[in-house]
Amino acid sequence: MDRVEAEAVYDSGREACVEFILGLAARVEQFEDRLRRLEERARQDSLTSSRPPSQDPPKSRQQRRAEARLKAKELLARRGDAERKAGAQDGHLGAGREHAPEDQVDEIVSHYPEACRGCGREFTVDERRQGGRFGRHQVCELPPISVMLVEHRTHRLHCPGCGTRTTASLPAGIGGSAFGPRLRAAIVTLTARNRISRRGIAELAGELFGVQLSTGTVDAICQHASAALADGHEALRDWILTQDAVHIDETGWRTAGDPRALWTAATPGASIFQIAEHCNREQFNELIAGYTGIVVSDRWNGYSHLDPVRRQVCWSHIQRDFRRHSEGLAEQKTFGQQGLELTCQVFAAWRAYQHEHHDRDRLQAEITPIQTQLRQLLENASPKSRRTRWHRRFANNLLKVWPALWTFTSVEGVEPTNNPAERALRGPVIHRKLSHGTRSDTGERFAERALSAAVTCRQQHRSLFEFLSELITAHNRGDPLPALT
Repeated sequence: MDRVEAEAVYDSGREACVEFILGLAARVEQFEDRLRRLEERARQDSLTSSRPPSQDPPKSRQQRRAEARLKAKELLARRGDAERKAGAQDGHLGAGREHAPEDQVDEIVSHYPEACRGCGREFTVDERRQGGRFGRHQVCELPPISVMLVEHRTHRLHCPGCGTRTTASLPAGIGGSAFGPRLRAAIVTLTARNRISRRGIAELAGELFGVQLSTGTVDAICQHASAALADGHEALRDWILTQDAVHIDETGWRTAGDPRALWTAATPGASIFQIAEHCNREQFNELIAGYTGIVVSDRWNGYSHLDPVRRQVCWSHIQRDFRRHSEGLAEQKTFGQQGLELTCQVFAAWRAYQHEHHDRDRLQAEITPIQTQLRQLLENASPKSRRTRWHRRFANNLLKVWPALWTFTSVEGVEPTNNPAERALRGPVIHRKLSHGTRSDTGERFAERALSAAVTCRQQHRSLFEFLSELITAHNRGDPLPALT
Protein backbone atom coordinates (compact mmCIF):
# COMPACT_ATOMS: atom_id res chain seq x y z
CA MET A 1 0.00 0.00 0.00
CA ASP A 2 1.34 3.44 -0.89
CA ARG A 3 0.50 6.87 0.62
CA VAL A 4 -2.35 7.59 -1.83
CA GLU A 5 -4.16 4.36 -0.89
CA ALA A 6 -3.64 5.04 2.84
CA GLU A 7 -5.09 8.55 2.50
CA ALA A 8 -8.08 7.11 0.61
CA VAL A 9 -8.80 4.75 3.50
CA TYR A 10 -8.48 7.63 5.98
CA ASP A 11 -10.83 9.87 3.97
CA SER A 12 -13.46 7.12 3.78
CA GLY A 13 -14.44 7.69 7.41
CA ARG A 14 -14.01 6.34 10.91
CA GLU A 15 -15.82 3.01 10.38
CA ALA A 16 -13.83 2.19 7.27
CA CYS A 17 -10.58 2.93 9.11
CA VAL A 18 -11.56 0.70 12.03
CA GLU A 19 -12.51 -2.17 9.69
CA PHE A 20 -9.29 -1.79 7.78
CA ILE A 21 -7.16 -1.81 10.97
CA LEU A 22 -9.00 -4.86 12.33
CA GLY A 23 -8.46 -6.73 9.07
CA LEU A 24 -4.80 -5.75 9.09
CA ALA A 25 -4.42 -6.94 12.69
CA ALA A 26 -6.01 -10.28 11.82
CA ARG A 27 -3.57 -10.75 8.96
CA VAL A 28 -0.64 -9.82 11.21
CA GLU A 29 -1.81 -12.41 13.74
CA GLN A 30 -2.02 -15.04 11.01
CA PHE A 31 1.52 -14.26 9.90
CA GLU A 32 2.75 -14.36 13.50
CA ASP A 33 1.21 -17.79 13.98
CA ARG A 34 2.75 -19.01 10.75
CA LEU A 35 6.15 -17.60 11.74
CA ARG A 36 5.85 -19.27 15.13
CA ARG A 37 5.11 -22.63 13.56
CA LEU A 38 8.02 -22.30 11.12
CA GLU A 39 10.41 -21.34 13.91
CA GLU A 40 9.22 -24.25 16.03
CA ARG A 41 9.69 -26.63 13.10
CA ALA A 42 13.20 -25.27 12.50
CA ARG A 43 14.11 -25.90 16.15
CA GLN A 44 13.01 -29.54 16.06
CA ASP A 45 15.64 -32.26 16.18
CA SER A 46 15.82 -35.95 17.11
CA LEU A 47 15.13 -35.11 20.77
CA THR A 48 11.91 -33.20 20.13
CA SER A 49 10.43 -34.97 17.08
CA SER A 50 10.44 -38.27 15.21
CA ARG A 51 13.33 -37.06 13.06
CA PRO A 52 16.31 -39.51 13.17
CA PRO A 53 19.60 -38.26 14.67
CA SER A 54 21.26 -38.50 11.23
CA GLN A 55 19.09 -35.57 10.08
CA ASP A 56 20.07 -33.26 12.94
CA PRO A 57 21.97 -30.15 11.77
CA PRO A 58 25.72 -30.25 12.47
CA LYS A 59 26.75 -28.71 15.78
CA SER A 60 29.56 -26.27 16.31
CA ARG A 61 32.61 -27.10 18.36
CA GLN A 62 31.37 -24.90 21.19
CA GLN A 63 28.00 -26.71 21.24
CA ARG A 64 29.63 -30.13 21.38
CA ARG A 65 31.92 -29.05 24.21
CA ALA A 66 29.02 -27.52 26.14
CA GLU A 67 26.98 -30.73 25.81
CA ALA A 68 29.97 -32.81 26.93
CA ARG A 69 30.45 -30.62 30.02
CA LEU A 70 26.74 -30.83 30.84
CA LYS A 71 26.74 -34.62 30.57
CA ALA A 72 29.84 -34.83 32.75
CA LYS A 73 28.21 -32.68 35.42
CA GLU A 74 25.06 -34.79 35.36
CA LEU A 75 27.12 -37.97 35.72
CA LEU A 76 29.05 -36.51 38.64
CA ALA A 77 25.83 -35.38 40.30
CA ARG A 78 24.34 -38.88 40.01
CA ARG A 79 27.45 -40.58 41.39
CA GLY A 80 28.22 -37.93 43.98
CA ASP A 81 31.93 -38.01 43.17
CA ALA A 82 33.36 -34.62 42.35
CA GLU A 83 36.91 -36.03 42.05
CA ARG A 84 36.11 -38.61 39.41
CA LYS A 85 38.80 -38.90 36.74
CA ALA A 86 38.56 -40.12 33.17
CA GLY A 87 39.07 -43.82 32.47
CA ALA A 88 38.71 -46.88 34.68
CA GLN A 89 37.94 -46.18 38.33
CA ASP A 90 39.38 -47.74 41.46
CA GLY A 91 37.96 -51.21 42.01
CA HIS A 92 37.18 -51.78 38.33
CA LEU A 93 37.84 -55.44 37.59
CA GLY A 94 38.62 -54.87 33.96
CA ALA A 95 37.88 -57.14 31.05
CA GLY A 96 40.16 -59.35 29.01
CA ARG A 97 40.08 -62.30 26.68
CA GLU A 98 40.18 -65.57 28.58
CA HIS A 99 42.33 -68.46 27.37
CA ALA A 100 40.49 -71.41 25.86
CA PRO A 101 41.05 -74.77 27.62
CA GLU A 102 43.77 -77.00 26.20
CA ASP A 103 41.32 -79.54 24.79
CA GLN A 104 39.93 -76.81 22.51
CA VAL A 105 43.35 -75.83 21.12
CA ASP A 106 44.05 -77.19 17.65
CA GLU A 107 47.81 -76.73 17.70
CA ILE A 108 50.44 -75.98 20.37
CA VAL A 109 53.71 -74.34 19.35
CA SER A 110 56.47 -74.24 21.98
CA HIS A 111 59.07 -71.46 22.01
CA TYR A 112 62.36 -71.59 23.95
CA PRO A 113 64.94 -68.91 24.61
CA GLU A 114 68.00 -69.01 22.36
CA ALA A 115 70.54 -67.92 24.98
CA CYS A 116 70.88 -67.11 28.69
CA ARG A 117 70.01 -63.52 29.45
CA GLY A 118 72.67 -63.46 32.22
CA CYS A 119 75.88 -64.76 30.65
CA GLY A 120 74.81 -65.11 27.04
CA ARG A 121 75.45 -68.87 26.82
CA GLU A 122 73.42 -70.53 24.06
CA PHE A 123 71.11 -73.35 25.06
CA THR A 124 71.55 -76.71 23.35
CA VAL A 125 68.69 -78.70 21.81
CA ASP A 126 68.79 -81.21 24.67
CA GLU A 127 68.39 -78.41 27.21
CA ARG A 128 65.19 -77.16 25.62
CA ARG A 129 62.79 -79.03 27.87
CA GLN A 130 59.31 -78.06 28.96
CA GLY A 131 59.19 -76.70 32.51
CA GLY A 132 56.43 -76.52 35.06
CA ARG A 133 55.58 -72.92 34.26
CA PHE A 134 55.26 -71.30 30.87
CA GLY A 135 53.61 -68.31 29.28
CA ARG A 136 50.48 -68.67 27.16
CA HIS A 137 49.46 -66.61 24.15
CA GLN A 138 46.60 -67.83 21.97
CA VAL A 139 46.01 -66.65 18.40
CA CYS A 140 42.75 -67.24 16.53
CA GLU A 141 43.28 -67.71 12.80
CA LEU A 142 40.99 -68.46 9.91
CA PRO A 143 42.09 -71.43 7.79
CA PRO A 144 41.89 -71.23 3.99
CA ILE A 145 38.21 -71.56 3.08
CA SER A 146 36.96 -73.39 0.03
CA VAL A 147 33.68 -75.08 -0.74
CA MET A 148 33.63 -78.85 -0.80
CA LEU A 149 32.47 -79.87 -4.26
CA VAL A 150 30.64 -83.21 -4.22
CA GLU A 151 29.64 -84.92 -7.46
CA HIS A 152 26.65 -87.28 -7.24
CA ARG A 153 26.62 -89.86 -10.02
CA THR A 154 23.42 -91.72 -10.84
CA HIS A 155 24.37 -95.03 -12.43
CA ARG A 156 22.16 -97.17 -14.63
CA LEU A 157 21.95 -100.95 -14.15
CA HIS A 158 20.65 -103.62 -16.52
CA CYS A 159 18.39 -106.27 -15.01
CA PRO A 160 19.52 -109.75 -16.15
CA GLY A 161 16.04 -111.09 -15.47
CA CYS A 162 13.71 -108.84 -17.48
CA GLY A 163 16.22 -106.70 -19.33
CA THR A 164 14.97 -103.37 -17.94
CA ARG A 165 17.49 -100.56 -17.42
CA THR A 166 17.03 -98.68 -14.12
CA THR A 167 18.72 -95.37 -13.22
CA ALA A 168 19.43 -94.49 -9.58
CA SER A 169 17.57 -91.56 -8.01
CA LEU A 170 19.24 -88.81 -6.02
CA PRO A 171 18.61 -88.86 -2.26
CA ALA A 172 15.99 -86.50 -0.91
CA GLY A 173 17.20 -82.94 -0.52
CA ILE A 174 20.08 -83.13 -3.02
CA GLY A 175 18.60 -82.87 -6.49
CA GLY A 176 16.74 -79.58 -5.94
CA SER A 177 19.76 -77.28 -6.08
CA ALA A 178 23.41 -77.14 -7.08
CA PHE A 179 24.27 -75.62 -3.69
CA GLY A 180 24.15 -77.22 -0.26
CA PRO A 181 22.06 -76.04 2.69
CA ARG A 182 24.95 -74.51 4.62
CA LEU A 183 26.15 -72.46 1.64
CA ARG A 184 22.62 -71.24 1.01
CA ALA A 185 22.16 -70.47 4.71
CA ALA A 186 25.37 -68.42 4.67
CA ILE A 187 24.13 -66.41 1.68
CA VAL A 188 20.75 -65.69 3.28
CA THR A 189 22.45 -64.75 6.56
CA LEU A 190 24.68 -62.25 4.78
CA THR A 191 21.58 -60.73 3.19
CA ALA A 192 19.22 -60.65 6.16
CA ARG A 193 21.61 -60.06 9.07
CA ASN A 194 24.51 -58.23 7.41
CA ARG A 195 22.50 -56.35 4.74
CA ILE A 196 24.82 -57.19 1.83
CA SER A 197 23.43 -56.70 -1.69
CA ARG A 198 23.01 -59.52 -4.21
CA ARG A 199 25.99 -58.30 -6.22
CA GLY A 200 28.07 -57.92 -3.05
CA ILE A 201 27.27 -61.49 -2.01
CA ALA A 202 28.25 -62.81 -5.45
CA GLU A 203 31.64 -61.07 -5.12
CA LEU A 204 32.10 -62.15 -1.50
CA ALA A 205 31.29 -65.79 -2.28
CA GLY A 206 34.08 -65.84 -4.84
CA GLU A 207 36.61 -64.24 -2.49
CA LEU A 208 35.75 -66.14 0.71
CA PHE A 209 34.39 -69.49 -0.48
CA GLY A 210 35.90 -69.82 -3.96
CA VAL A 211 32.51 -70.43 -5.58
CA GLN A 212 31.26 -68.45 -8.55
CA LEU A 213 27.69 -67.16 -8.24
CA SER A 214 25.68 -64.78 -10.37
CA THR A 215 23.32 -62.20 -8.91
CA GLY A 216 20.42 -64.19 -10.35
CA THR A 217 21.61 -67.32 -8.56
CA VAL A 218 21.87 -65.41 -5.28
CA ASP A 219 18.32 -64.13 -5.69
CA ALA A 220 17.06 -67.65 -6.51
CA ILE A 221 18.67 -68.92 -3.29
CA CYS A 222 16.94 -66.13 -1.35
CA GLN A 223 13.57 -66.97 -2.90
CA HIS A 224 14.02 -70.64 -2.03
CA ALA A 225 14.75 -69.63 1.56
CA SER A 226 11.66 -67.40 1.51
CA ALA A 227 9.50 -70.39 0.61
CA ALA A 228 11.07 -72.40 3.43
CA LEU A 229 10.40 -69.54 5.89
CA ALA A 230 6.74 -69.04 4.90
CA ASP A 231 5.12 -71.46 7.36
CA GLY A 232 7.44 -70.49 10.19
CA HIS A 233 6.66 -66.81 9.59
CA GLU A 234 2.92 -67.43 9.98
CA ALA A 235 3.49 -69.59 13.06
CA LEU A 236 5.65 -66.88 14.59
CA ARG A 237 2.94 -64.29 13.97
CA ASP A 238 0.30 -66.51 15.58
CA TRP A 239 2.55 -67.08 18.61
CA ILE A 240 3.24 -63.36 19.11
CA LEU A 241 -0.49 -62.61 19.03
CA THR A 242 -1.04 -65.02 21.93
CA GLN A 243 1.22 -63.00 24.24
CA ASP A 244 -0.18 -60.78 26.99
CA ALA A 245 1.45 -57.60 25.59
CA VAL A 246 2.68 -56.72 22.10
CA HIS A 247 4.68 -53.69 20.98
CA ILE A 248 3.49 -52.22 17.66
CA ASP A 249 5.27 -49.75 15.40
CA GLU A 250 5.57 -48.88 11.73
CA THR A 251 7.95 -47.14 9.36
CA GLY A 252 8.23 -46.36 5.68
CA TRP A 253 9.26 -48.79 2.96
CA ARG A 254 9.46 -48.73 -0.82
CA THR A 255 8.82 -51.34 -3.48
CA ALA A 256 9.90 -50.42 -7.01
CA GLY A 257 9.80 -46.79 -5.88
CA ASP A 258 6.21 -46.95 -4.63
CA PRO A 259 5.53 -46.13 -0.96
CA ARG A 260 4.81 -49.00 1.41
CA ALA A 261 4.65 -49.45 5.20
CA LEU A 262 6.78 -51.85 7.23
CA TRP A 263 4.87 -52.96 10.34
CA THR A 264 6.29 -54.80 13.31
CA ALA A 265 4.74 -56.63 16.24
CA ALA A 266 7.43 -57.25 18.85
CA THR A 267 7.77 -58.99 22.19
CA PRO A 268 10.94 -59.44 24.29
CA GLY A 269 11.43 -62.90 22.76
CA ALA A 270 10.36 -62.53 19.12
CA SER A 271 9.44 -60.00 16.42
CA ILE A 272 7.41 -60.22 13.24
CA PHE A 273 7.49 -57.91 10.22
CA GLN A 274 4.92 -57.31 7.52
CA ILE A 275 5.20 -55.05 4.47
CA ALA A 276 1.80 -53.58 3.60
CA GLU A 277 0.53 -51.27 0.89
CA HIS A 278 -0.75 -48.63 3.30
CA CYS A 279 -0.08 -47.25 6.76
CA ASN A 280 -3.60 -46.93 8.15
CA ARG A 281 -6.00 -48.37 10.67
CA GLU A 282 -7.20 -51.12 8.32
CA GLN A 283 -3.66 -52.45 7.84
CA PHE A 284 -3.09 -52.33 11.59
CA ASN A 285 -6.28 -54.30 12.26
CA GLU A 286 -5.20 -56.84 9.67
CA LEU A 287 -1.83 -57.19 11.39
CA ILE A 288 -3.17 -57.85 14.88
CA ALA A 289 -6.27 -59.76 13.65
CA GLY A 290 -8.49 -59.44 16.72
CA TYR A 291 -5.70 -59.42 19.29
CA THR A 292 -7.16 -59.06 22.81
CA GLY A 293 -4.00 -58.38 24.80
CA ILE A 294 -2.35 -55.07 25.64
CA VAL A 295 -0.97 -53.03 22.75
CA VAL A 296 2.06 -50.85 23.49
CA SER A 297 2.49 -48.10 20.90
CA ASP A 298 2.86 -44.40 20.28
CA ARG A 299 -0.15 -42.05 20.03
CA TRP A 300 -0.64 -42.22 16.25
CA ASN A 301 -4.27 -41.70 15.18
CA GLY A 302 -4.40 -45.19 13.67
CA TYR A 303 -4.42 -46.60 17.21
CA SER A 304 -7.06 -44.21 18.57
CA HIS A 305 -9.85 -46.80 18.27
CA LEU A 306 -8.15 -49.06 20.82
CA ASP A 307 -9.57 -49.29 24.33
CA PRO A 308 -7.27 -47.16 26.54
CA VAL A 309 -7.67 -49.70 29.35
CA ARG A 310 -6.05 -52.39 27.15
CA ARG A 311 -3.32 -50.12 25.88
CA GLN A 312 0.00 -48.57 26.98
CA VAL A 313 1.28 -45.44 25.21
CA CYS A 314 4.99 -44.76 24.98
CA TRP A 315 6.39 -42.41 27.62
CA SER A 316 9.51 -41.74 25.55
CA HIS A 317 7.30 -40.05 22.95
CA ILE A 318 5.55 -38.10 25.71
CA GLN A 319 8.91 -36.96 27.07
CA ARG A 320 9.95 -35.86 23.59
CA ASP A 321 6.76 -33.81 23.16
CA PHE A 322 7.14 -32.14 26.57
CA ARG A 323 10.74 -31.27 25.65
CA ARG A 324 9.53 -29.66 22.42
CA HIS A 325 6.98 -27.53 24.32
CA SER A 326 9.63 -26.58 26.90
CA GLU A 327 11.51 -24.81 24.09
CA GLY A 328 8.50 -22.59 23.35
CA LEU A 329 7.54 -19.25 24.88
CA ALA A 330 5.48 -17.99 27.81
CA GLU A 331 2.89 -20.45 29.15
CA GLN A 332 3.81 -23.12 26.62
CA LYS A 333 7.37 -23.17 27.95
CA THR A 334 6.19 -23.44 31.57
CA PHE A 335 3.84 -26.27 30.60
CA GLY A 336 6.64 -28.14 28.83
CA GLN A 337 9.11 -27.73 31.68
CA GLN A 338 6.66 -28.95 34.32
CA GLY A 339 5.62 -31.90 32.17
CA LEU A 340 9.25 -32.77 31.45
CA GLU A 341 10.02 -32.84 35.17
CA LEU A 342 7.06 -35.14 35.86
CA THR A 343 8.15 -37.41 33.02
CA CYS A 344 11.61 -37.72 34.55
CA GLN A 345 9.97 -38.71 37.84
CA VAL A 346 7.99 -41.44 36.07
CA PHE A 347 11.16 -42.92 34.56
CA ALA A 348 12.98 -42.68 37.90
CA ALA A 349 10.21 -44.64 39.61
CA TRP A 350 10.24 -47.26 36.86
CA ARG A 351 14.02 -47.68 37.01
CA ALA A 352 13.84 -48.08 40.80
CA TYR A 353 11.20 -50.79 40.34
CA GLN A 354 13.26 -52.59 37.70
CA HIS A 355 16.68 -52.48 39.32
CA GLU A 356 16.08 -52.07 43.07
CA HIS A 357 12.93 -53.08 44.92
CA HIS A 358 10.71 -54.98 42.36
CA ASP A 359 7.71 -54.03 44.51
CA ARG A 360 4.66 -53.17 42.40
CA ASP A 361 2.74 -51.69 45.34
CA ARG A 362 5.63 -49.34 45.99
CA LEU A 363 5.74 -48.43 42.29
CA GLN A 364 2.05 -47.50 42.32
CA ALA A 365 2.53 -45.49 45.53
CA GLU A 366 5.36 -43.51 43.92
CA ILE A 367 3.39 -42.94 40.71
CA THR A 368 0.16 -41.75 42.42
CA PRO A 369 1.34 -38.19 43.30
CA ILE A 370 2.83 -37.87 39.81
CA GLN A 371 -0.56 -38.79 38.33
CA THR A 372 -2.28 -36.10 40.42
CA GLN A 373 0.15 -33.38 39.37
CA LEU A 374 0.11 -34.39 35.70
CA ARG A 375 -3.69 -34.51 35.62
CA GLN A 376 -3.88 -31.00 37.05
CA LEU A 377 -1.30 -29.73 34.57
CA LEU A 378 -3.18 -31.21 31.60
CA GLU A 379 -6.59 -29.97 32.74
CA ASN A 380 -5.22 -26.44 33.18
CA ALA A 381 -3.88 -26.54 29.63
CA SER A 382 -6.91 -28.15 27.97
CA PRO A 383 -9.40 -25.18 27.78
CA LYS A 384 -9.54 -23.34 24.47
CA SER A 385 -7.88 -19.96 24.90
CA ARG A 386 -5.21 -17.84 23.32
CA ARG A 387 -2.75 -18.71 26.11
CA THR A 388 -3.01 -22.46 25.51
CA ARG A 389 -3.35 -22.54 21.73
CA TRP A 390 0.11 -24.06 21.25
CA HIS A 391 -0.14 -26.97 23.71
CA ARG A 392 -3.82 -27.64 24.47
CA ARG A 393 -4.09 -30.19 21.65
CA PHE A 394 -1.29 -32.24 23.19
CA ALA A 395 -2.86 -31.92 26.65
CA ASN A 396 -6.27 -33.05 25.42
CA ASN A 397 -4.68 -35.97 23.60
CA LEU A 398 -3.11 -37.22 26.83
CA LEU A 399 -6.37 -36.78 28.72
CA LYS A 400 -8.18 -38.79 26.06
CA VAL A 401 -5.86 -41.78 26.54
CA TRP A 402 -5.35 -41.22 30.29
CA PRO A 403 -5.78 -44.89 31.39
CA ALA A 404 -3.24 -45.94 28.73
CA LEU A 405 -0.57 -43.84 30.44
CA TRP A 406 -0.50 -46.04 33.55
CA THR A 407 -1.07 -49.62 32.42
CA PHE A 408 2.56 -50.46 33.19
CA THR A 409 1.99 -49.77 36.88
CA SER A 410 -0.60 -52.53 37.31
CA VAL A 411 0.05 -55.16 34.62
CA GLU A 412 3.07 -57.43 34.81
CA GLY A 413 5.19 -57.58 31.64
CA VAL A 414 4.13 -54.16 30.31
CA GLU A 415 6.80 -51.49 29.87
CA PRO A 416 6.21 -47.72 29.85
CA THR A 417 8.01 -47.33 26.52
CA ASN A 418 7.79 -48.84 23.05
CA ASN A 419 11.53 -49.56 22.96
CA PRO A 420 11.22 -53.27 21.95
CA ALA A 421 9.46 -52.28 18.72
CA GLU A 422 11.90 -49.40 18.13
CA ARG A 423 14.87 -51.73 18.58
CA ALA A 424 13.31 -54.37 16.32
CA LEU A 425 12.89 -51.80 13.53
CA ARG A 426 16.43 -50.46 13.78
CA GLY A 427 18.02 -53.15 11.60
CA PRO A 428 15.26 -53.16 8.94
CA VAL A 429 15.48 -49.36 8.68
CA ILE A 430 19.21 -49.60 7.95
CA HIS A 431 18.43 -52.38 5.46
CA ARG A 432 15.92 -50.09 3.74
CA LYS A 433 18.39 -47.20 3.54
CA LEU A 434 21.06 -49.40 1.96
CA SER A 435 18.84 -51.35 -0.44
CA HIS A 436 16.21 -48.64 -1.14
CA GLY A 437 13.53 -51.21 -0.37
CA THR A 438 12.46 -54.07 -2.64
CA ARG A 439 11.59 -54.49 -6.31
CA SER A 440 8.65 -56.92 -6.34
CA ASP A 441 6.03 -58.69 -4.25
CA THR A 442 8.29 -61.74 -3.94
CA GLY A 443 11.04 -59.44 -2.71
CA GLU A 444 8.66 -58.07 -0.08
CA ARG A 445 7.83 -61.57 1.16
CA PHE A 446 11.51 -62.51 1.42
CA ALA A 447 12.35 -59.26 3.22
CA GLU A 448 9.64 -59.58 5.86
CA ARG A 449 10.31 -63.29 6.47
CA ALA A 450 14.11 -63.06 6.52
CA LEU A 451 14.10 -59.93 8.70
CA SER A 452 11.68 -61.57 11.13
CA ALA A 453 13.97 -64.59 11.44
CA ALA A 454 17.09 -62.41 11.81
CA VAL A 455 15.67 -60.14 14.54
CA THR A 456 14.02 -63.02 16.42
CA CYS A 457 17.21 -65.10 16.43
CA ARG A 458 19.11 -62.11 17.80
CA GLN A 459 16.52 -61.63 20.55
CA GLN A 460 16.79 -65.31 21.47
CA HIS A 461 20.63 -65.27 21.35
CA ARG A 462 20.39 -67.88 18.65
CA SER A 463 22.56 -68.43 15.57
CA LEU A 464 20.67 -67.32 12.46
CA PHE A 465 23.08 -69.30 10.29
CA GLU A 466 22.49 -72.55 12.19
CA PHE A 467 18.72 -72.00 12.18
CA LEU A 468 18.67 -71.42 8.41
CA SER A 469 20.90 -74.45 7.81
CA GLU A 470 18.51 -76.69 9.74
CA LEU A 471 15.49 -75.08 8.08
CA ILE A 472 16.72 -75.48 4.51
CA THR A 473 17.87 -79.06 5.15
CA ALA A 474 14.49 -80.02 6.63
CA HIS A 475 12.61 -78.23 3.85
CA ASN A 476 14.57 -80.08 1.15
CA ARG A 477 13.91 -83.46 2.79
CA GLY A 478 10.29 -82.78 3.63
CA ASP A 479 10.97 -83.14 7.36
CA PRO A 480 9.27 -81.05 10.10
CA LEU A 481 10.67 -77.52 10.05
CA PRO A 482 12.43 -75.98 13.07
CA ALA A 483 10.39 -73.25 14.76
CA LEU A 484 11.33 -69.77 15.90
CA THR A 485 9.18 -69.91 19.04
